[in-house]
Amino acid sequence: MFYTTDSNRHGLAHDPFKAIVSPRPIGWIGSKGRDGSINLAPYSFFNAVADRPKLVMFSSAGRKHSQRNAAETGVFTCNFVSRDLAEKMNLSSAALPYGDSEFDFAGLTPRQAELIDAPYVGEAFAVLECRVTEIIEPKTLSGEPSENVLVFGEVVGIRIDEAIVRDGRLDMSIARPLARMGYMDYSEGSDVFEMIRPKTRQG
Repeated sequence: MFYTTDSNRHGLAHDPFKAIVSPRPIGWIGSKGRDGSINLAPYSFFNAVADRPKLVMFSSAGRKHSQRNAAETGVFTCNFVSRDLAEKMNLSSAALPYGDSEFDFAGLTPRQAELIDAPYVGEAFAVLECRVTEIIEPKTLSGEPSENVLVFGEVVGIRIDEAIVRDGRLDMSIARPLARMGYMDYSEGSDVFEMIRPKTRQG
């Protein structure tokens, strides 16, 4: 089958786009408002985009609370979502009024980050502390702005629970990272295999 996205006539019961672009890591974004309120929300359009310097990005469909707080304060945390926190992560996606704490709603422990003024999930195996580098409103082919807002942040601090460290590496069989699939589906990334890159031929 083939279809063009302007018509989106795929003939399926549900749009397959997000199922094709999967699995996607979950950006569990912790932020703080100017009024002192704390916020926590999961974003499935999230990823690391560079290593030197370490940069991450999350995409907000419209100006949601995480984007607002990050824009106002210039900081946010990204919290590792493990399988054991799946249900609480899902609870934190509830559309609460601005100022209400998703940490409280989901039964999670907010802790203060080391280098930035933002909360992180105390139960998370790993946390990235980020400072906003830029906020972009991507355009469509017609040049019109899309409804999305991309927030980029440089990672300035990393917290790791040593419970997931084995032989100098993070052990994914312990961490059991959660990823977003299409529809309402999720996957767990604990079934790991290793492949070594091929050597480049000389001459």
